Amino acid sequence: MQDIKPTKQVAAQAARLAFPYTIPIFAGFWFLGITYGIYMNVSGFCFVYPMLMSLTIFGGSLEFLAVEMLLSAFAPLQTLVMALMIQARHLFYGFSMLDKFRGTGWKKMYLIFGMCDETFSINYSANIPEDADRGWFMFFVTLFNHFYWVSGATLGGLLGNLITFDPKGLDFVMTALFVVIFLEQWLKEKKHASSLIGVLASAACLLLFGADSFLIPTMACILCLLSVFRKPIEKAGDFT
Repeated sequence: MQDIKPTKQVAAQAARLAFPYTIPIFAGFWFLGITYGIYMNVSGFCFVYPMLMSLTIFGGSLEFLAVEMLLSAFAPLQTLVMALMIQARHLFYGFSMLDKFRGTGWKKMYLIFGMCDETFSINYSANIPEDADRGWFMFFVTLFNHFYWVSGATLGGLLGNLITFDPKGLDFVMTALFVVIFLEQWLKEKKHASSLIGVLASAACLLLFGADSFLIPTMACILCLLSVFRKPIEKAGDFT
């Protein structure tokens, strides 16, 4: 019983530290999550569908595409392949987080499940104070972002019968969110080597593979380049 109170205090401290990092994510996730819920509603699904899909899938682009899959002919193999292609980038995120997730105990499984693009960006680059528990901090970043998405999608599903507008183009909010995260990371870096690798690799793969197929080659190039140049980048102070 003596360990319960300190653990609660550690968790509470981590939650307070994690919450401000997730505020920009809240704005993007709620806006797009509500749009997703409305989209599900106008497609003929009650609010339970976006609520459960956002809770269990937790992949924005895949969830939007899943609406068309649910309305199409039954094709499990095609659905599996499409889902793997869309979410394949998380393989590279996972490789990058192996060291950071080490020693997080039971929280590791949820951290793996809930590692979306935005959560990865925060947990990878956040300057966590030395007196804070790293595992709890990453846990609450993941939990807050997950809650934002589920609550937004559920609310959109509930309000779908009351609000009618064309949701086309609203997903641009995620592009804007990524730009903000990139700029914040750029300001933290000293030499910008890792950011430039990402930008140049993305541009090169876009030219070589086209807009529909460049994402996975880009992630592979970034992973290889960061692995090869990890030591000089660390010496320059770009990431730790």
